[in-house]
Amino acid sequence: MAADPSLSRTPGEAPPTGPEVGGGARAGHGAGEDMVTKAGHSTQGAARSPLAWWRRQSLRFRLTATASAALAVALALAASLLVGVLGRALMQSTDTVAYQRAREVVALADDERLPDPIAVTDGTIVQVVDAQGRITHVTPGADRLVPLADPRSAARESSGDRGRMVDGDAFGIPGPLRVVVLRADHGRTVIAARPFKDVADSLTTTIHMLVIGTPMLLVLLGAASWLIIGRTLRPIAALRRGAAEVSAAARARRLPVPEARDEVHELATTLNDMLARLEAADASQRALISDAAHELRSPLASIRLQLEVALGHPDGQDWRETAEGVLEDTLRLSRLAEGLLTLARLDERRRPARWQPVDLGELVGATAGRYDGGVVTVTAAEPAVVDGDAMDLSRVLVNLIDNAVRHAAAKVSVELRSARAQAVITVTDDGPGIPEADRERVFNRFTRLDGARSRDDGGAGLGLAIVRETVRAHRGSVHLEDASPGLRAVIHLPLSPDPS
Repeated sequence: MAADPSLSRTPGEAPPTGPEVGGGARAGHGAGEDMVTKAGHSTQGAARSPLAWWRRQSLRFRLTATASAALAVALALAASLLVGVLGRALMQSTDTVAYQRAREVVALADDERLPDPIAVTDGTIVQVVDAQGRITHVTPGADRLVPLADPRSAARESSGDRGRMVDGDAFGIPGPLRVVVLRADHGRTVIAARPFKDVADSLTTTIHMLVIGTPMLLVLLGAASWLIIGRTLRPIAALRRGAAEVSAAARARRLPVPEARDEVHELATTLNDMLARLEAADASQRALISDAAHELRSPLASIRLQLEVALGHPDGQDWRETAEGVLEDTLRLSRLAEGLLTLARLDERRRPARWQPVDLGELVGATAGRYDGGVVTVTAAEPAVVDGDAMDLSRVLVNLIDNAVRHAAAKVSVELRSARAQAVITVTDDGPGIPEADRERVFNRFTRLDGARSRDDGGAGLGLAIVRETVRAHRGSVHLEDASPGLRAVIHLPLSPDPS
């Protein structure tokens, strides 16, 4: 007799694999399929929910449906209010007429001048009942045997000119009656009733007209809303078609602007301004890439030429002179790459990497002290503290002072003062200056004027561009002005608020 494997296993031994385990795996696979199926059904159920269906509809349909639903509720409430107010008004008018006739009969009965039959010209039915419950006086055609209301209970329940509803069929009168009961002298009771059938027919006709007319009015107003909303959304559709036509090949296209001075007009204007900014940024990037490629090509071509000449004539080549030339061009490439990286960081951040108080007095003194020979002098340095990055502001001063030293005839002066909650830094040289027409253009990237196009003296044309972008990142401004003779660079930076 074979032993059961499950009995011979040790406690730490893994369970055997076999048909049972395979069946369990198949069962687990089936359970997974059930879970996937249920999840699919739940997803389909969510997709088929009314809310999901509503979200898939067009904006025009949703606005029209919402307006129509609100209008339907308003019309239903207005119709209900109209029927209720009209019914109460007609009922009150009927009760008032019956009450007035009853008061007239009471006055005649109290004066013992009550005629028989009682003459009434407006169709009001009047009965006079004595203390014993007998009908003594009536209007022509009224019942003399059965009162229209129990005199005692009706008199007790009576409240002024408010009547009560009585079924007229029991008295041979078609339709309902509005009955008013008043007391008279000697225990007599006056019962006045007016037919209510005409009033009920009027209310029924009004209800039928509302039931038929309200849906028709709702359909007309819904159609009008559909047309009006369609015309309202037409400028948005034009914007969509215009946006679809804007592409990289047609960047100068603009979206159509509607004539109406509404929100769509503002949206179209804002989008066109955005397209203009994107176009300008794209043009600036393309110009930057083109200028950078042009600037990189010159030193690379110089390095290649020097190396090819040196390798082609190794015996008669001064290798030290070649190395110095290649090093000079390599330094130019390094400065160009560093300037491009600085501009790229400024374009990306639009604000300094560090934001902390900076003492401009110390910064100006330390920066000017790096230049030997007494060319750079600090004429005045008032205490001034601004918020920003000390390294970025130091780079601004270095670029301006380097540019001034490069073109100065004898001296460069740096001045720092405070005016109107702003720190003002000026860097002045006595060089040839810059024509007024070119003073704004020199802040563009890779701009070098005719007198500064020497590769050795003029640089790559990124210094002033870095200055302007850095100052803008510090919420300041920079411009150039005539120093007679020479040129003056003026920087305005907002002072730090007083901590106290």
